[in-house]
Amino acid sequence: MHRQRFYTLTASCPDRTGIVAKVSSFFAAHNGWILETALHADDAAGRYFMRIEVRADSLPFMLAELRERFRPIAEELEMDWKITDSAVKKRVVLLVSKQEHCLYDLLARWQSKELDIEIPCIISNHDTFRGFVEWHGIPFHHIPVTPDNKAAAYAEVQRLFEEVKGDAMVLARYMQILSPELCAAFPGQILNIHHSFLPSFVGAKPYHQAYERGVKLIGATCHYVTADLDQGPIIDQDVIRIDHSDAVEDMVRYGKDIEKTVLARGLRYHLEDRVLVHGNKTVVFR
Repeated sequence: MHRQRFYTLTASCPDRTGIVAKVSSFFAAHNGWILETALHADDAAGRYFMRIEVRADSLPFMLAELRERFRPIAEELEMDWKITDSAVKKRVVLLVSKQEHCLYDLLARWQSKELDIEIPCIISNHDTFRGFVEWHGIPFHHIPVTPDNKAAAYAEVQRLFEEVKGDAMVLARYMQILSPELCAAFPGQILNIHHSFLPSFVGAKPYHQAYERGVKLIGATCHYVTADLDQGPIIDQDVIRIDHSDAVEDMVRYGKDIEKTVLARGLRYHLEDRVLVHGNKTVVFR
């Protein structure tokens, strides 16, 4: 990560010749100092992906004007695109249930500035972590979820997220299935950590499923949330080797370490605009 302020362009478009030339020429024409470039051509999809960081102080205009000046090029190339500012901290809302390991890890990374974000609030379907969260100076919202109140509960989650102007919602072992309406409201903004190496062992108790199947690897997956359970675009994954001597309890203990790491890494990629979604797949410029 660069110390100086920079703008990040992320874009995808139909593949063709001259894409890089047009974009780089645009920045060069305005004395833009490119700090980092990542490019990928997907031959099967016929699509081109890019991520470019440019020093903010090298350009003669601010972000709003940069976007307006770049728009004609984006339209010509039929781009899905955005430009973000490294000086603007992302606002991340955490959702948690009763398991604490991912919550503790993310708050430690936030407190140490390893994750340079704002956490405007934390939401839970249990009151378990209220004291811990409020000790950190973060507002805590208890929104119980029952079979009878799900629509109202998730409407309240959406209201809070919009009220605090959230940029990302992170399910830090939030053990409820979000409503399709909530998923549809924030596509590509809700991240989940699933405690298996997807697409294996979706749904509840994946370590128990893995134990019964006798697998030799267990893992964790950070993915975007969609209305289809545990089927969203995958951001990051990792695994650890196990054997016949490991009980379910051992697998749960090993898995917690992987879950923390994978969620933090996937969230960082998302916050740094390194993840481009196309269909149900991602391009991750690490």
